[in-house]
Amino acid sequence: MPVLNRVFTCTRAIRSTGSSGVAKCSVSPVIRNDHARPCEPVVSAGGKLISQSRAMTTSADSLVAFGQQHVTRGLGRLTEAVMAKGEGSYVTFEDGRRMLDFSCGIGVTNLGHCHPKVSKAAADQCVNIVHAQCSISFHGPYLRLIEKLLPIMPDPSLDSFFFWNSGSEAIEASLKMARQITGRQNIIAMQGGYHGRTFGAMAVTKSKTVYSEGFFPLMPGAFAIPFPYWHQLGLPINTSEEELVRLSLYQLDLVLKQQTAPRDTAAIIVEPVLGEGGYVPAPASFLKGLRAVCDKHGILLIVDEVQSGFGRTGKYFNVEYSGVRPDILIIAKGLANGFPLSGVVSRKELTDKLVPGSMGGTYAGNAVSCAAAVAVANAFREEKVLDNVSARSSELLTSLKSLRDDPEVGSMVVDIRGQGLMVAVEFASPLYSPADPALVPSAPKNLASRVAKRCMEKGLLILTTSLYEVIRFIPPLNISQGDLQKGCQIFAESVKEVVREG
Repeated sequence: MPVLNRVFTCTRAIRSTGSSGVAKCSVSPVIRNDHARPCEPVVSAGGKLISQSRAMTTSADSLVAFGQQHVTRGLGRLTEAVMAKGEGSYVTFEDGRRMLDFSCGIGVTNLGHCHPKVSKAAADQCVNIVHAQCSISFHGPYLRLIEKLLPIMPDPSLDSFFFWNSGSEAIEASLKMARQITGRQNIIAMQGGYHGRTFGAMAVTKSKTVYSEGFFPLMPGAFAIPFPYWHQLGLPINTSEEELVRLSLYQLDLVLKQQTAPRDTAAIIVEPVLGEGGYVPAPASFLKGLRAVCDKHGILLIVDEVQSGFGRTGKYFNVEYSGVRPDILIIAKGLANGFPLSGVVSRKELTDKLVPGSMGGTYAGNAVSCAAAVAVANAFREEKVLDNVSARSSELLTSLKSLRDDPEVGSMVVDIRGQGLMVAVEFASPLYSPADPALVPSAPKNLASRVAKRCMEKGLLILTTSLYEVIRFIPPLNISQGDLQKGCQIFAESVKEVVREG
């Protein structure tokens, strides 16, 4: 029997009701009793008692080794482990570790892992129809999802929906739409912006070269301007918002005069909060400035809310803080709480210019994913999720600011920023460019990654982001006060320990 089959046979052996508690397995050298508590023994096929923790570790190690051998190397991982179960704010690994999850699958499981209402809606849909292909007919969950989303759109003009599978695919669709609707080709993106790893999305992604290195030539016609972030402009951290916005919009003006004329520019694409660029909220005045330029020249404004949408920053969509109207809105991640689903939302007067058949996809707007997303929308309303985001955000920011005020480590904290439960801590670094204002020669190296690793050792999953020393906080939006406090305590302990180590 192949290694993987042997491992799964071992790890999934379950005690039957009324049995002695020992599962029989003729092909597996070790049989784990999944109903046993961690301290209970496990019986091998030969009848010998061994510890459950040893059995779990052996099985997990075998799975990891199998994955390392056969999963494409181009996929990076935070940890060489196998995630077995998720429940609420916690995940459990095959080796028995249970960890508080402040990653949410990179901002996806906004309602926590396996939210019962969402899981039930998906399960119920599976016995009705799973694959109702969008180019063949409508299906009920697709239409019911539109009905749920229409009232929460950031602008009432957004009334035309196309659902796909991933954020990258939605970006690709938005770029196609912008080109066909305007009859123009070029796209202006933001330095530090992230939009995906497919070819069009890579072309407008400017956060790190790792996403596109070795894959050129990319889609032509992509240009970039600095995001109003002090790092991007090489200015001190205390530079006023007004000055940052002025300089960024000035660079936009130059790009339109020097590199891509307005008559050749189809769209400007922006994340209202930089994601992979460091969790930097865009000032409202900057988004309003982009809107004014787009209106002046007939350019479409694409707002990418893949990570910042669905309550992550305290409103359904972050762009609501500015009151700016997108021409095209991109949604994904939290939309279906882990089921693959994304959306491209525009206004009918624009999408009516599209040629039938120019949009589509085999699995686009899958019925199970759409049913899950309907349940997500219901849960947000019924469980007052946005109220919880407001309360927990205040507690999170208070905790982080107290760390910055700590005389032992405060000098290493360069910035605390974000909105809602999309928050970042940036540390000083001795490895930045000499021109970077956050360069601190005496700071410990690689603080962010070392702190994230220490947090994992203490039972907290948390992620870094950007090419700077940044850790991002993206816990579930319905996280309890106790679990948030627990995570903040682990983070503070980890920061102090790593700074002491130097």
